[in-house]
Amino acid sequence: MHRRALLGRETERRALAALVEQGAAGSGGATVIIGAPGIGKSALVAEAADMAARGGTHVITAVGVQSEENLPCAGLHQLVHQLRDGIDDLPERQRTALLAAVGLVDEAVPDLYLVGLAALTLLTDAAAKSPLLVVVEDAHWMDHASLDVLGFVARRIESDPLVLVAVTRRLDDRLGSAGLPVLHLGPLTDEVAGEVLDAVAPDLGQQVRRRLLEESAGNPLALTELPAALRSVGGAYALNPGPLPLTARLERTFTARVSRLPADTRALLLLSALNGDGTMDECLAAASRMLGTAVDVAAFEAAIDGGLVEAQGMAFRHPLVRSAIYHAATAAERQAAHTALAAALQGQPDRQAWHRAAATAGPDERVARDLDSTAGRALRRGGVAAALAALRRATELTRDPSARADRLLRAAELALESGQGDVAAHLVAQARSLDLSVRDQGRAAWVSIALAEGTRGEGAATAELAELAVEITAGGEPTLGLRMLWGAVLQCFWGEPGPAARERVAAAADRMPVDADNADLVALRAYSAPVERGGGVMESLAGQLERSSENAEGDQLLGGAAVTAGAPALAGRLTARSLDALRAQGRLSMLARALCVQAGSAARLGDVRAGSLAAEEAASLARETGQPLVHAMVNAIRAQLAAVSGDPAAEAWAAEAEREALPSGGRPVLAILQMARGQAALCQGRYGDAFGHLHRVFDPADPSFHPWLRFYAVAELVEAAVRGESAEVARDVVRELSPLGETTSSPALLCGLRLGRALLSPQDAAEPLYRAALDAVPTDWPFERARARLALGEWLRRHRRPAESRVALQAAREIFDALGASAWADRARQELRAAGASSPRQDPAAADRLTSTELHVAQLAAQGLTNREIGERLYVSPRTVSTHLQRMFPKLGVASRGELAAVLGGTMTYPGGAV
Repeated sequence: MHRRALLGRETERRALAALVEQGAAGSGGATVIIGAPGIGKSALVAEAADMAARGGTHVITAVGVQSEENLPCAGLHQLVHQLRDGIDDLPERQRTALLAAVGLVDEAVPDLYLVGLAALTLLTDAAAKSPLLVVVEDAHWMDHASLDVLGFVARRIESDPLVLVAVTRRLDDRLGSAGLPVLHLGPLTDEVAGEVLDAVAPDLGQQVRRRLLEESAGNPLALTELPAALRSVGGAYALNPGPLPLTARLERTFTARVSRLPADTRALLLLSALNGDGTMDECLAAASRMLGTAVDVAAFEAAIDGGLVEAQGMAFRHPLVRSAIYHAATAAERQAAHTALAAALQGQPDRQAWHRAAATAGPDERVARDLDSTAGRALRRGGVAAALAALRRATELTRDPSARADRLLRAAELALESGQGDVAAHLVAQARSLDLSVRDQGRAAWVSIALAEGTRGEGAATAELAELAVEITAGGEPTLGLRMLWGAVLQCFWGEPGPAARERVAAAADRMPVDADNADLVALRAYSAPVERGGGVMESLAGQLERSSENAEGDQLLGGAAVTAGAPALAGRLTARSLDALRAQGRLSMLARALCVQAGSAARLGDVRAGSLAAEEAASLARETGQPLVHAMVNAIRAQLAAVSGDPAAEAWAAEAEREALPSGGRPVLAILQMARGQAALCQGRYGDAFGHLHRVFDPADPSFHPWLRFYAVAELVEAAVRGESAEVARDVVRELSPLGETTSSPALLCGLRLGRALLSPQDAAEPLYRAALDAVPTDWPFERARARLALGEWLRRHRRPAESRVALQAAREIFDALGASAWADRARQELRAAGASSPRQDPAAADRLTSTELHVAQLAAQGLTNREIGERLYVSPRTVSTHLQRMFPKLGVASRGELAAVLGGTMTYPGGAV
């Protein structure tokens, strides 16, 4: 039958065979096969699996089952079971996470991405012993957690003898939308369809043959099953004259066979269809309970004879058989089957809970509590989607309004976490139709604010949420209160609720009844009022750096707050403390945000190489973890880095960030990309353009306005204005911001104001202002120091003091070169030439020949980490690390990893700290 089904599939067979051969040769990959039911997907994969097995490749298979969609990691469990001998060899943290995810140990899963790394390690370790082919059948029915893990693995298959093939009906499943290659299977041509039909039913009359070809529409399963259905009813023409959807037509062919089976066989088939990956003993026990008489395995024989199940085990010959059996049963029969299965599944509370829920028509608090407990266990295993499904069904079974509101809001929070905004909004609306407590009103308000991605919203609502957060915290729920206050504060950062709302939010942060040294509270105050709270904000942030920290999430938040407060070097150091812990814990969503802060800090510090390294990884993780606004922010930072380095790609990055951010109105993104455009134009001598871009960040009526991030652009705005024709506008900006400079110790604002005043001052009074601006630059901000030296050198040269100017300009050029800030280095070179000194371009550093990923691998290898340790840090396989090293050695002119440290020299750190 395989041979018949594969007629007309030569192109697809060659593509899949090439992938399998590629994996066996040590360079793996993944693909998704998509097609309608019965189109030949499974037959195609079966042939490839047979070929792989004959060539010495180990083949393992997992099958998605509709009734197990809401059991977290059920599909992953199938794969892990087949590779269980390798589990003990996993690093301890990965082993525990993987075992917890599949329910083999009672531990909470710290993050599903750590489970993904464990699965990747398990699979690549197995592939190192023998090439491995992983087949995922019916991926459209697999639980979300398993698909997330498999998608994570598939994106990282590069240099291992490992191939993953997923078979699905829909393009929009987790694997099909993960950027993997897709192989579409369409209907057979008329000619090939005729060949298949003639092979399975050579004696058909011409009229029946024509009708079957018409009805089958090129579907191989239909071509083989419809003739069998005709024969099963004595050769009568059993098709309705009108056309039917293909799936319904095929289901009817199987249903016709089921209807003539004995009662015990029909019961067993229905129970098997509902029991997913359950055992035969479970189905037999449930059938005996359901029919009130003993049922044994002999009842399956009629189903085997009818071609509905395989002779070995209880596997259905095709997924449509399962579907047909389900739809052929009445609602009462399905309820009875679910009830019988729930009774048979002792010791399996999650499966029991879902079967009881399926058997229950009206409110039932006992079943609702069981599903609530199932949701809790799913969350411990990393199954957010499964927990959401359990809570949603529990709300339907809950009569008590208070318990129903609590479950609706917990479900809304999970929907928000998993990126299902429409579902979250619907659940919140349902909750608000009930009489909510003050606590639940706050929870509903927080979800609503978060749904707006912190970018849009009415100012009064933002302020009221902050004030409600204080009330709830005072009532004994600090965790909920802080989370609600974060929602209000981020509305102020990403959006523009207005000065009055900002002040109310800041006042609420001041009143929060939480320990003053709490990292969340310190970050909240810095975000909500980085200037108005003046030196206290900077003092608190610096104090957090001096405290030992085991709170990676807190350090990431503090880093972002330090950027907002105008202290990029401090931000880099705070965030750097979080990176290793976030990697080890597998918290890739937060790692993306931390790396975004690192990249942004580096861009503002002018450290192009470190910033590019962090930005590339942040962008990849932001895409993978579904954080579009973070991805937009990273692209804006890439534009900034490109502007600093003179890369013409600056505008492309800025345009991409603008496209991503405009729909949600993400003001920080828009502000940063306008600053990038302004800096690029300034370095190119396009002063009018530079002023136009930069002034938008200072105009409250413009979508790019940001009350705090604008501090980073003060000096550039003033220079563009002075060199163009807008000096008076720049004077107004400096005049407006000067009072703020008296209430804050923000390095960004103070440096910008000092250099801005020097640029605006009369020529005969400027020199002391330039020197004061230079002296006031913090020692940990070399780019800003070079920027001030460049401005001083330019002033000295224009006042015919070339010897002094050359000293300042040379120092500036050296710093810009060391940082990779080529656009600024070129400006310094031009001034040096005008001052009578030559300054040839330097050859690129060795590290500049590497991609960001190669550089990251090289840095870690130079520190002495093994390939396996580097793989754990970067969430790739050890063989992928080895491949990167092999590619980079010729670029660097080295023969071994022992030479890397000397060659890389000063590129061994991320901004703010060691990698």
